[in-house]
Amino acid sequence: MTGAGGLVRAGAPALILASGSRTRAFMLRNAGVEFEVEPAALDEAAVKQGLLAEGAPPHRIADTLAEMKAMRIARKRAGDRPGALVLGADQVLDLDGALLDKPADRAAAAEHLRRLSGKRHHLVSAAVLLKDGQRIWECSDRASLVVRPLSDRFIEAYLDSAGDGALDSVGAYRLEGPGAHLFASVDGDFFTILGLPLLPLLDFLRGHGVLET
Repeated sequence: MTGAGGLVRAGAPALILASGSRTRAFMLRNAGVEFEVEPAALDEAAVKQGLLAEGAPPHRIADTLAEMKAMRIARKRAGDRPGALVLGADQVLDLDGALLDKPADRAAAAEHLRRLSGKRHHLVSAAVLLKDGQRIWECSDRASLVVRPLSDRFIEAYLDSAGDGALDSVGAYRLEGPGAHLFASVDGDFFTILGLPLLPLLDFLRGHGVLET
């Protein structure tokens, strides 16, 4: 278990983060939330492809993936962790109806940035909490970002600066780091952009007896 336990109520139910995202773990840890990490094995590309074929909007795709991750871990841990809260989360990047995934390598990251250059795109972050296999809370939020026109020279310099961090997020950027240089404007909640609607989550956890009020 990880976190700063001073804000967690004694006897609070365990919280399991069904995600391997280092950024989401960082946000929760810094907010004083105790949690365990257990990434869910899920073929996200196949799920997205199926939902897109059905004409699902980005918020539904993010919400479905978040719930599927949480459900996978909730079922796995049902026998040994009754009453635990399982948090699933997902984020999608919508560029004119096309969804961009995390880049697999530097070349893919550069291609993402060329596609985003000079354009507006949207990030949708969704989170779902399950308890004993039942959904008890959900939230999705949307942010709008405009990438300034980027030269190939700048893209290469940015990727040199960002390193492997550019591969950790959709769009190949992290706003909290060198990725700030990519943008002309940003409209939306900072935590949503990082991949988790953190403030609504903390509010629910306080109301549910997990965190001090």
